Amino acid sequence: MSQAGLNLKYLRKLRGWTQEEFANKLGIKRSLIGAYEEERADPRLDVLELIADIFKLSLDELFLKDLSNESGSYLMKRRKQKMMMAEERNVIHFVPVKAAAGYLAGYADAEFIDELNTFTLPMLAGGNYRAFEIIGDSMLPTASGSIIVGEKINNIEEAKNNAAYIVVSRNEGIVYKRLVRNAKNKIKVTLVSDNPTYQPYQVNAEDIVELWAAQVVIGKVAAQQRWDVNSLANLVNNLQDQVSTLKKKMN
Repeated sequence: MSQAGLNLKYLRKLRGWTQEEFANKLGIKRSLIGAYEEERADPRLDVLELIADIFKLSLDELFLKDLSNESGSYLMKRRKQKMMMAEERNVIHFVPVKAAAGYLAGYADAEFIDELNTFTLPMLAGGNYRAFEIIGDSMLPTASGSIIVGEKINNIEEAKNNAAYIVVSRNEGIVYKRLVRNAKNKIKVTLVSDNPTYQPYQVNAEDIVELWAAQVVIGKVAAQQRWDVNSLANLVNNLQDQVSTLKKKMN
């Protein structure tokens, strides 16, 4: 006997979706969701394929496994296996700008992370990596639209001064900056842009929920910023001024 209808109901409730919301995601009528869940009708193959893709399950699992009687352990085991495989293969989850707001709420949610697109970079050693799309010119010559691949830093105390990081914080969201820690004042850290037209600013260390040390920058060749001699000279002068200001504040 097929478990598809019961599994469909279990998976929908697992995500907290109403029948209407689930129907919209599948592109079908809400009444069909009710019919499937009450086993008054069997889901069409194209609907099952879409459900399998959303929840990263096979059709056999949807038809034959009673997921609800596993008390969530079946899906949890699958997720742990996928995470282990991802680490072994250096699978990198990608956070585009359009997903930034959702990431702030779901960065610790394994289901949310599972739904992000992934890719691999064979030159990276084993570790926990994530990729973020950045927008804006505050880190020029790194161009707007570039993708920063970062390695997870578990403790802000491990952060190196003046190194570049993807900083995920409650108040500032997701930003790409250089980080400066003050040994005398551990409550705040300073975020510095590579583009000297942007002034450094401070954030509360406790507001930082994730820190990713930049390892690789991926960008379009046509989008790379070119600097003339005068621009480079101004950049050096402004950076020297910023360094002097930061040193005074730290002393």
